[in-house]
Amino acid sequence: MSTYRGCELPEDLYYDLDYVWVRVEADGSLTVGITDPAQTFAGRILRARIKKPGTRIAAGRHVATLESGKWAGGVPIPFEATVIERNEEVLEDGHLINIDPYRDAWVARLQPTEGAEIALSALHTGATAENALKAWIERYDIQCLRCSD
Repeated sequence: MSTYRGCELPEDLYYDLDYVWVRVEADGSLTVGITDPAQTFAGRILRARIKKPGTRIAAGRHVATLESGKWAGGVPIPFEATVIERNEEVLEDGHLINIDPYRDAWVARLQPTEGAEIALSALHTGATAENALKAWIERYDIQCLRCSD
């Protein structure tokens, strides 16, 4: 895992180059969440609203809405998909995103309409993603700090 200005940037994920990450699961589903720099930028997440399983979402639409004391915004997905699972723990305590954005605090699992390969084609990984995320961190002058509780 790469780290930049205290922000974790896992190399095994796909990124929208703004603030959403995507992980491919063994069954072909895709798990989404927000990046470490994005959770730092948002501040303490107070509430999360996540679409219910069975909800079909068009590309560019939000799978969830997150609210902090200084920010409210959607978690867009860059591909068409159906929600197959939402993170109930994050629904109960949105602040978990500030503690562990890549592991326990994922937002939703999705079944892409056209398959994972096509869904991932709009996303970035590797050096391209890392460089773009570093530029995002610089642009917003982020220094990641992880909340403990």
